[in-house]
Amino acid sequence: MLAVMGGMAEVEREMILTRTAEGKARKTARGELREGRPPKLNPAQRREALARLDDGETLVDVARTFNVSHSTIQRLKPKVRP
Repeated sequence: MLAVMGGMAEVEREMILTRTAEGKARKTARGELREGRPPKLNPAQRREALARLDDGETLVDVARTFNVSHSTIQRLKPKVRP
């Protein structure tokens, strides 16, 4: 009896994995799949934050305005390589 239940569980697990993979493939094909956390700031807020940094405002002041950490604002700045 346990062997039959174990076999059924394995089959069900494979079906779940298959359905999940198919769903991800469909979303990727439509361009909807984005893994990870959603961004804290929308594109307009990002542009505003970068403009304020260019005007000389500090990271902490900009971050407080958008209620995010200064690290979030710092990651918006493009990395400059020497």
